Amino acid sequence: MPKGFEVQLSLGCTPIEEVKIPTKTRSHMVALVEALQYIYVRPEWNNRIFDLLSEKLLEGKQKTGRNGMSLWEVFVLAQVRLCMNISYDQLHYQANYDALLRGMLGVLPTDYSIGKQYGYQNIYDNVKLVDDELLKDINQVIVEVGHEVFKKKEGVALRLKADSFVVETDTHFPTDYNLLWDSARKCIQIASKLQVAGWRKSGSWHKELKKRMRAVGKTITSGGLNKEERLEKVRGSYLKKVRALETKVADVLINLCATATTIDHLRKQELIYYYQMLTKHIDLVDRRLINKETIPHSEKLFSIFQPYAEWINKGKRHPSVEIGKKLFVTSDQYNLIVDWQIGQRQADNELTLSIAKRIHKKYAIQSFSVDKGFSDQADKESLEEFIPEVVMSKKGKTNKAEKAVESAPEFKKLRNKHSAIESNINELEHRGLNRCLDRTWPNFNRYVGLAITAYNLHKIGRKLLQIRVEKEKTQQAA
Repeated sequence: MPKGFEVQLSLGCTPIEEVKIPTKTRSHMVALVEALQYIYVRPEWNNRIFDLLSEKLLEGKQKTGRNGMSLWEVFVLAQVRLCMNISYDQLHYQANYDALLRGMLGVLPTDYSIGKQYGYQNIYDNVKLVDDELLKDINQVIVEVGHEVFKKKEGVALRLKADSFVVETDTHFPTDYNLLWDSARKCIQIASKLQVAGWRKSGSWHKELKKRMRAVGKTITSGGLNKEERLEKVRGSYLKKVRALETKVADVLINLCATATTIDHLRKQELIYYYQMLTKHIDLVDRRLINKETIPHSEKLFSIFQPYAEWINKGKRHPSVEIGKKLFVTSDQYNLIVDWQIGQRQADNELTLSIAKRIHKKYAIQSFSVDKGFSDQADKESLEEFIPEVVMSKKGKTNKAEKAVESAPEFKKLRNKHSAIESNINELEHRGLNRCLDRTWPNFNRYVGLAITAYNLHKIGRKLLQIRVEKEKTQQAA
């Protein structure tokens, strides 16, 4: 089980507070470990973070068995992965061979020994214990740390900027026929593992279906004479083979023994899901390609592996369409992300009021700026009840009074400062939020939360490095 947090020196290892962090480098790792070390050596911050981690990760666990990672190691490794935007394989390598990271983990030997080594599965299993709700609580502590570092005066209200962008899911471009192929190949793969009769030639089914799927794609994209006739022929051949597979999978589900092992039961549940996807996409291909129907958007699915993915058209030239989830972020005057929310097929102006009210419960707000996509007159009037300065440009033509408000110097100043959030979003994408490589909805939520906490720690670390460099220059000049 994971160990609780203990601030003590491990025998033969460099103390974390004594790890030398270089300043003559632009590596993102350096800024991150600077912020982590700042938290580690200050009990008022590390106690709060590790109380949250202990409550979540150690709840209901008996203090017996072999010791696992400490909460500090779990916290550091979780932040490194998203700050550096690396895979678990790269994280595994750095945890074992990067001296600066190992120093911050508290496992850097003072002699020439190898020291503690981490297994890949050990890292993966521990990092995924952190969930998005826990990360929101930890982020609030990190933001308070940031306000201390950036010298926020007590009682000073926040100047907030809110915007949205798309976090893409790791999916291929969806078409009816390749989503049908995804469903078919997963049915073949799982059914063959169940070791039931009739699947000795599963490889042949896989090869034949893939050949017919590729024939459909090639015919659609090519030109030539009699294209429609050729397309109708390959579509019919593809659907015929898929329907035969549908019947075969249905027989497996009917005949599968109810007293199967636990593993077989789990595979059966998987097979039921992919069989439903197979049936659904046979119907969609038949209706759209054969019967020439227009499929309602609500019936479409853009990934069978990540069914929560949405088709989002933000009206931009490039890319015109993104497949993923819309993420709403709010940053303050110190460029720290104080709030985030993953949208559920919601337009920007549907969440403006709820975002501001949620933040208002935690912080005093002096100003709140959004772009025209968030604009709503009723929301603006509600926001003005508890926020002194609301910067929300009206969509369309303004009347004389509205034009006077939007032409005021303070309004224009805050509107111009709003563009800073575009820079925040760009850096978030460099922290891994350009595309989420983790699958399943809980993993997607955790990935977003880790990217935002890593972003905030990186911002704090850069400020700390700047302060340290300036201090060293002053000392040298003296």
